[in-house]
This record gives sequence, C-alpha cells and structure tokens, in this order.
Amino acid sequence: MSFVTVERRGGAAVVTYANPPIGTMTAAGAQEMLDTVRPLCADPAVRSIIITGGVPGIFIRHYDVGELSVMSDGLKDAPPPPAPTGDGRPSQGFLALCDVVAEAPKPVVAAINGLCMGGGFELTLACDLRIARPDVEAIGLPETRVGIFPGGGGTQRLPRVVGEAKALEIILRGLTFGGEEAHRIGLVHELAADPLARALEMAAEWDGRGAEGIAYAKRLTRAALDRGIWEGLSDERRSFLEVMRTGSAREALRSARPPAEIQKV
Repeated sequence: MSFVTVERRGGAAVVTYANPPIGTMTAAGAQEMLDTVRPLCADPAVRSIIITGGVPGIFIRHYDVGELSVMSDGLKDAPPPPAPTGDGRPSQGFLALCDVVAEAPKPVVAAINGLCMGGGFELTLACDLRIARPDVEAIGLPETRVGIFPGGGGTQRLPRVVGEAKALEIILRGLTFGGEEAHRIGLVHELAADPLARALEMAAEWDGRGAEGIAYAKRLTRAALDRGIWEGLSDERRSFLEVMRTGSAREALRSARPPAEIQKV
C-alpha cells in the first residue's frame, strides 16, 4: 500500500499523505514520506513543499496507537535507553522526517485540511507555516491522556511557537482545539476554507524569488532561539554577503530599482 503521492504545481511539490480509513501515521507511512521528501529538499526545481492530507476530513489524525502499544510492550523488559551521543539525530522514520522537514532549505507549508493531533500536529510544528480550515475539529497534542507525552518534537517545538506557559498547558492537559481557536492562540498562522489553495498562492510568491535568499532566511531564523545573539548576528552578516554574491540576488536587486538608477556594471 502506498501512503504518499506527489504532485508538482509550478515550483511547489504537494505531498499528500493518506492512510484510509482513519488517517493515522504509521512507521511505514512515515518512512515512505521521508523517502519522498528527502529528494524534494535536494531538488533545485522544487521551490517549496506543501504537506496535506488525502482522507476527507483528516490531515493526519495522530500516530498509530496500536504501533505505539506494541513498542511499549517490547520495551517492558529491555534495559534503559543509553544516553544520547553526538546530536542524537535519527536517520530513518518519523523523527527523521520531522527533522528533514524543519531543516529543508526551502519553505514547507502544512495545509491542515482536517483532524491533526499528536504525531500529525508534531509534523506540522516542523513545517514553517501552518494553514488550517476553520472547521477542523481537533488540532493539538493529546498524548498525556493516554499515559505518554509528545515524543516527536512536540515538547521542544511547541514552546518556540506559543511560548513555554501555553505549551505547558497544552501538553500537560493534553488539549486539542478547533481550527478557529487554534488560530487565535497561534498554533496555526492562517485560516482558509481551502488550505491547499492558499498554500499554493504562497508557493507562487516563492517561485519568483531567489532560492538562496529564502534558504538562508529560513536557516537563520530557525537558529535564532538556539544560540546567543552575537553568534547569530555574525552568521547573519556573513550569510548576507554570501547571498549578495548570487546571481538571483543581483538580478532581483536590479529589477527592484527604478530604471533611471540602474548603472552599468
């Protein structure tokens, strides 16, 4: 069974995840999506990636609880996990998928067209922008209701989105929200009756802009809260000069100036 389809729309790659009838994320589905997204991240013809759901009323419902239960049983008599070494980055599976999405050198938009909880919402937190239908019934992280906690990046990425206090309330109480409330508290950036259509409008903007400038802007902004300001400013200033050297920047800057001000180079 295939979980993932890809459609090219201009410079955008629309990645649709479908696991009918209930739309949960599974280990096989996560790996297929990872294997799909990785080459899109490296393809210079792809200027942005949009992730959406293919089951009516569902983006990704949540991670498959049955698989998690089997994992829990298998770990019962296993020794405690070792302390992480290096940066502890996984190379495969759902956790790697979220990391690849977050670090993609191009915008990634979640077009949330239905239920989006647990692992499904954690995947959207790895995306750069989130657009949801106002009538989505549930967006959030209910994991503590079933005795676990958000282990796909939720405890780390949600505080960066809504702040520590609100993130603690959501995670400790296992809260989910309808689309309009999710927008009001900042879980999603925009509401749209057709999130995919709105995401494609954004993608059309990026199609006409320098890919290098967008990639540097994303990397620097995402790193801003993870290091001291002077380290970040130093990186920004060096990166700005790198982008200024590119042909796309030179062309865009010339086009932006009034014709009378353009001088021969």
